[in-house]
Amino acid sequence: MNVLIACEESQRVCSEFRKLGHDAYSCDIINCSGGHPEWHVMQDVVPLLKGGRFFTTDNKEHYVKKWDLIIAFPPCTHLAVSGAPHFAKKRADGRQREGIEFFCKFFEADCERVVIENPINIICGDYVKTWFPDLANKYDLPRKPTQKIHPWMFGDNFAKSTCLWIKGLPALVPEVTEEPELEYFEWVNNKTGKVKRQPKWYYEAFVNAKTAQERSCLRSKTFPGVARAMAEQWSSYIEKEQKMAV
Repeated sequence: MNVLIACEESQRVCSEFRKLGHDAYSCDIINCSGGHPEWHVMQDVVPLLKGGRFFTTDNKEHYVKKWDLIIAFPPCTHLAVSGAPHFAKKRADGRQREGIEFFCKFFEADCERVVIENPINIICGDYVKTWFPDLANKYDLPRKPTQKIHPWMFGDNFAKSTCLWIKGLPALVPEVTEEPELEYFEWVNNKTGKVKRQPKWYYEAFVNAKTAQERSCLRSKTFPGVARAMAEQWSSYIEKEQKMAV
């Protein structure tokens, strides 16, 4: 298959599809950290959604007539409900409108199978209808996610509520159905004396990052088990679908 992994610099999902023999490409406006420049396209992903000619970062030219599958990880910075205290400023300066428009480009992609990943965000509820009624009408919002998952469901012992909007594919089947004992980092607040805690993966991203951009990249990486499940389960489904069509 020809698979486009949009807004992915880590190449975790891209690499899992490559292991299965697919022509998968990651695309982001920053360079890849996954170690495979020959699979990475560094550009705005929107023109790439319709296929055509493109260059990977090893300066090789490629051509895809049409994508068989698009999996997108659009930035959640201006969309996630966790950022609600900053929404008024982002509405005023246009960042939120721009974020909504970009997210919805994937709904409109000319591809039979599209998956969009994000945390719980304003696409789900009535926020867009209230503050951006023109965009709600243009993109038929709100749109509820097809599925909500956590990394622990696929073998990584962490919680991270993740929404998937899925077109043309089944929901992922969890490998683990009972929530395990999750890993957290705890500390005592020096000012209040209260014990606080964060998911271990989130805390480690904070302490290991040297810059805000690096921290954002670390926190947005797809967990290995989720990446593997996406590649294996959806590849298997599409393969069976294609055999039935012959």
